[in-house]
Amino acid sequence: MKLAIVGATGLVGHEVLKVLDERHIEFSELYLVASAKSVGQTLQFKDKEYVIKSIEEVCNLAPDVAIFSAGGGTSLEWAPKFAEKGTIVIDNSSAWRMDPTKKLVVPEVNGHVLKIDDRIIANPNCSTIQMVLALAPLHVKYRIKRVVVATYQSVTGTGKDAVQQMMDERKGTPAQQVYPHRIDMNVLPHIDVFLDNGYTKEEMKMVNETRKILEDQTIGVTSTTVRVPAIGGHSEAVNVEFHSDFDLNEVRELLENTPGIVVEDDVKNNVYPMPINAHGRDEVFVGRLRRDESQPKTLNMWIVADNLRKGAATNAVQIAEFLMEKSLVV
Repeated sequence: MKLAIVGATGLVGHEVLKVLDERHIEFSELYLVASAKSVGQTLQFKDKEYVIKSIEEVCNLAPDVAIFSAGGGTSLEWAPKFAEKGTIVIDNSSAWRMDPTKKLVVPEVNGHVLKIDDRIIANPNCSTIQMVLALAPLHVKYRIKRVVVATYQSVTGTGKDAVQQMMDERKGTPAQQVYPHRIDMNVLPHIDVFLDNGYTKEEMKMVNETRKILEDQTIGVTSTTVRVPAIGGHSEAVNVEFHSDFDLNEVRELLENTPGIVVEDDVKNNVYPMPINAHGRDEVFVGRLRRDESQPKTLNMWIVADNLRKGAATNAVQIAEFLMEKSLVV
């Protein structure tokens, strides 16, 4: 397999390379792509120096699979050009997620939708990925009626400059303002741009992507997404109302038996998911499982995952693995 990483020098690109190494993904050629200013520079991977190439050059080399982590504009312009060359593009941006002709995939949940002629595959939003992985087995068993979610999202979700802003603020040095307000010692109920309905794009991503991945447009979803001064992962408080009632022990067992999920739910010993422990991990951690005592058939849970790993890089690599396992890479 000839593999390309577009956006190889960014936070997600670095994680993609780590995941490729850790999961022992085999390839015959590896092409690394970054911005024009990085072309010609080298990047080391597995004791080998790779020269960063331009996106035009790599497109013409027609890799079998290209993982894009370079923003929506790049994906909109270049993913179709790669696809025309026969490349399967796995795109981390929001560019193609709600395109009805493109698949939006979390392999453990809906990998079955992938076909051999899919040439642009969308990787979901980081916050959506971790939530739907926990929701999917519960939806099959009890059928979800409504989801209310509030997120607590790491600054790594914005990128390197945002991490630097927080660190500079923490040190008391002048900071480049990535956010409209200070982030250290603060909480911003504002991720992405505000829309006419008063929600942000990030909030509406969670609404629309959840329905698409779970293949059920009847699910009610409402979201409030919040940026917090943390590094390591995103956290979510999720309230789920079902059509059928549930047994809490059965819920715990379903989650424990779901690939990719780790249940951490021992409050007597202060065991619950935290981003500091999720950092660098590929699993989605679920805890604080309890009934909503204000209404029937409703569950509260706390979901945490490393947004750069399962929320982006790992999920993209898992899609590539799935394609190879099912012989969908020609």
